[in-house]
Amino acid sequence: MTFVEGERKRQLGLRVLDVGCGVGRNAVPIADSGVEVLGIDLSWPMLQAANARPRPTTGRLHLALSPMDIIPARDQAFDVLIAHGVWNLASSGAEFRRAVGEAARVAKSGAGLFVFTFSRHTLPEDATPVQGETFVFTQFSGRPQCFLTAEQLRAEMAACGFAPDGTVPLREHNRPRPGHLPSGGPVIYEGTFRHG
Repeated sequence: MTFVEGERKRQLGLRVLDVGCGVGRNAVPIADSGVEVLGIDLSWPMLQAANARPRPTTGRLHLALSPMDIIPARDQAFDVLIAHGVWNLASSGAEFRRAVGEAARVAKSGAGLFVFTFSRHTLPEDATPVQGETFVFTQFSGRPQCFLTAEQLRAEMAACGFAPDGTVPLREHNRPRPGHLPSGGPVIYEGTFRHG
């Protein structure tokens, strides 16, 4: 991206939210492309590491200590939202839904959402969810985490006004082929949605 393209994005006022930004692996380069980015994370050390990275030269980066289900921003503030490996850390279906609902609250109409989250295919078929939950399991790490089927993920997104975008169709990564052993890592869904 050229500097001129970066300046044009800033003039257009493109705003990006990175939920669970961690050390800024996504937030910093996106801000450096000339847009304004808010990165939130619940870990102070992660935010300190993100803040220690070289600052964007053409865009603006803001960092905030905040959980995924309480976004410190006004309604309809963002054009693009990123939930990269964070919503699977919700310890209950209610927390997951609050996080997606908060993303919907701060998304402008037509905003794009990139999701990267755990697939139910990470776990054995006979794994049982936490009592009272439909997609929260403890078998992966010993603590409650969310593992959704594609249908559950689409339904949860739709309940908050996010429809599949198709720019990046919902794909499943690392799923072992039938008759093969799992890799040991999580099976991941990756896809894009658009806020209605």
